[in-house]
Amino acid sequence: MDARKDFTLDPENFPAQRMGAFLDKLHKNNQRYVLIADPGIKCEKNYNAFERGLEADIFIKDSTGTPYLGQVWPGAVHFADFLHPNISSFWTSAIADFHRLVPFDGLWLDMNEVSNFCSGVTCKLPQNTSCLNDEFLVVTCCLICQDEGASNWDNPPYKINNANTHREVGAKTMPTSATHYNGILEYNAHNIYGLSQAIITNKALRSVLRKRPFVLSRSTFVGSGKFAAHWTGDNSATWSDLASSLVSILNSGLVGIPMVGSDICGYLENTTEELCNRWIQVGAFYPFSRSHSDIRAIPQELYVWESVAKSAKKALGLRYQLLPYLYTLVFEAHTTGAPIVRPLFISFPDDPISLGINSQFLLGKSVLVSPVISKGATSVYAYFPKGTWYNLFNYSVSLSISEGSYQHLPALLDTINVHVYDGSIIPMQEEALTTTLARTTPFTLLVAFSLEDHEEKANTASGKLFLDDGEAMEMKIKAGKSTLVQYSAERSKDGGFLRAEVIHGQFALKEGYFLQKLVMLGLNSTPKFLTINSRPASSSIRVSFEEADHVAEICGLKLAMGSSFSINWITSTSVPPSHSTT
Repeated sequence: MDARKDFTLDPENFPAQRMGAFLDKLHKNNQRYVLIADPGIKCEKNYNAFERGLEADIFIKDSTGTPYLGQVWPGAVHFADFLHPNISSFWTSAIADFHRLVPFDGLWLDMNEVSNFCSGVTCKLPQNTSCLNDEFLVVTCCLICQDEGASNWDNPPYKINNANTHREVGAKTMPTSATHYNGILEYNAHNIYGLSQAIITNKALRSVLRKRPFVLSRSTFVGSGKFAAHWTGDNSATWSDLASSLVSILNSGLVGIPMVGSDICGYLENTTEELCNRWIQVGAFYPFSRSHSDIRAIPQELYVWESVAKSAKKALGLRYQLLPYLYTLVFEAHTTGAPIVRPLFISFPDDPISLGINSQFLLGKSVLVSPVISKGATSVYAYFPKGTWYNLFNYSVSLSISEGSYQHLPALLDTINVHVYDGSIIPMQEEALTTTLARTTPFTLLVAFSLEDHEEKANTASGKLFLDDGEAMEMKIKAGKSTLVQYSAERSKDGGFLRAEVIHGQFALKEGYFLQKLVMLGLNSTPKFLTINSRPASSSIRVSFEEADHVAEICGLKLAMGSSFSINWITSTSVPPSHSTT
């Protein structure tokens, strides 16, 4: 930015021509570029956003009826009013103008609680200075602020434990007596400031980009997830904040914010090799997965330490393989409101112990993540509800239990414990350097049957897959624009079948998506007499079976993901049962 002003480029260090070439290179490499924007517009003559903001009258007012003066990174600022009827055209125009200069792919909304380095009912510039925030790390107030004219809104007849000191409700933000359009008090609108900015930004990006927007917001409210992703703010590089990240992400998902994550390795303070190693292992499975740190902290890129790089490659590799499953969970979140990351009690409501689990989480209903969240740990004391759980890295049987129990799991330094639950069908692809490349790789279906034969539905499994181009304005089932596949499988002592029922297969057929491999967990013998769509399988299809781990693999299928199909097998040497050709 030029002097940290929204919608500007530093003409010396980041000239537009060089930025354009840089973005061309990123886009050719199928990568995306997301820029930051704060709601505080610097008070500076001849600065376009400031001049147009005054003209459109879109700044929040103080108790005297003039635009409230605050201070953030660029110095003295006015705060945009995202409840004003003119804000949409103002914000959209600013984004559109800047996008023509820098063709970015999304916006990151920071400091939008709002954050303010000053406190006071009214503030003004000191004489003989413009109150420039020349030193980026300085967050002390340089404005002259006072509380003269304060009302009951600024000092309500109760105290909240603000910053653990019971300080005034308007401290380090706008005064609660400030007014939005039509006299709406900040007292009543404060908690929805970030939400209102996200709504306007989402709308603006839809207009400018003509595709599904990416918005990341620090401040949120119930339902913000419809408009923006979220990260949990300025955490610290501590083991307690690693543990707290799980609680924050679970809570966010329950209140309508499914695309959420915490700053991996910690934002404030210096991280350590061990902490960063354990954090990327679990952070790889946050819906929003990002390493981010304060400018004052030591470097913490994942390649700084060899051990962290090794863990990152392993955990992120599995994340990329699970992208079809994760993307289907995004579709489910969009259409039903179900969180992507879920507490165990959602899938196991009859298990009272699951109500108290906050150090593990589920991805959807099928994948259990059990991270290390304490220093020096070489094992994890993890809870498993009843059923069969398979290691998702190597497909081995971890345990099969008739009632829920805690288990001590080894926690190798380079590996996180991730398990898949019986009754699940997980669509997977191969890992790659970008999501665009990963989406071009062949599919694998992982089918997990239970080893607990006495359990109801022990011999069945189900799952689904949603596919679209990732850029359509809405995630919905639409002919030619998306494909939904519903999978069902059944196992018996003599054989079994897998069926795929396709809704609107044209999109998947056009993209050339195909199923290469079927992995089945929980079989007791080798699949034989394989038929596909009622015809004997080609001799090029290979079948293998690992008896010790109950794992069968069928490779070389090359079945179109956009077409319904049925795969049948028998495991006995007798005549194939009648259902094998249904």
